[in-house]
Amino acid sequence: MGSVEPQNPKPGSSIKFPLSFSFAMGAVAGLVTLVVSAGGTKHGLRWDLGGVAFGIAFVATLLVASLLVMGHKENDPHLSEGSGVNLRSSDRMAQDKADAAAKAALDADKTEGDTA
Repeated sequence: MGSVEPQNPKPGSSIKFPLSFSFAMGAVAGLVTLVVSAGGTKHGLRWDLGGVAFGIAFVATLLVASLLVMGHKENDPHLSEGSGVNLRSSDRMAQDKADAAAKAALDADKTEGDTA
């Protein structure tokens, strides 16, 4: 009891990808800020600004990436079945015309049967 780790039913909802992506974006932002904020070769590197830029970029990217992962929802399987999916407009119009013609013919037969 308790020795078995729970299996994640949805592999897309793992935190590993957003975490590593956020770390990479934070590292890029931190390095760019570290180099650019030095102001030339006379001055030393600004580690404080690089760290702040890393932290801000890491948190902001992690927030956005995590929200995108959590907001993802697969469509229900029944939505991909049936006759209304992936039809072209011309196919639907042709089907509507054929249905209207069949209904008109049926109505014409009913009115002829009523008058005779």
